[in-house]
Amino acid sequence: MRSFLKFVFASPMLLLALDASAQSPMLANCTRSANLLACVDGQGNAYSVMTAGNTLYLRGFEVNGRRYWAQTTSRYGQLTFFTGIASDGETWVGYSRRVGWTTLNRFSSSGGSTGKFLCGRISGCQDAPR
Repeated sequence: MRSFLKFVFASPMLLLALDASAQSPMLANCTRSANLLACVDGQGNAYSVMTAGNTLYLRGFEVNGRRYWAQTTSRYGQLTFFTGIASDGETWVGYSRRVGWTTLNRFSSSGGSTGKFLCGRISGCQDAPR
């Protein structure tokens, strides 16, 4: 699985991570407004997050794969659903379910990747037992 996918899929934790990046210039250079956060990291990866109600719109550029990507994430109570597409044609779909401060994430992509991982505010993200 490409490393950016875990970053993108951890949507409920994403704003916390991006907010931390905005606070630390060594991680990323970010610009923020009321509903938009745009960042470029030290490697040249770029990403932005825009909120509109219960929906997050993510866009980015991955330097290693030289590709652009976009993802839409919608939240309904404790469930969050996401779909995405990259400039090379790869698509993905998945969901996150929040239980307390932990989030269970599952996804699959047209590139053959599937995954299940847990994210916590303190422990970060790790693969979940299958």
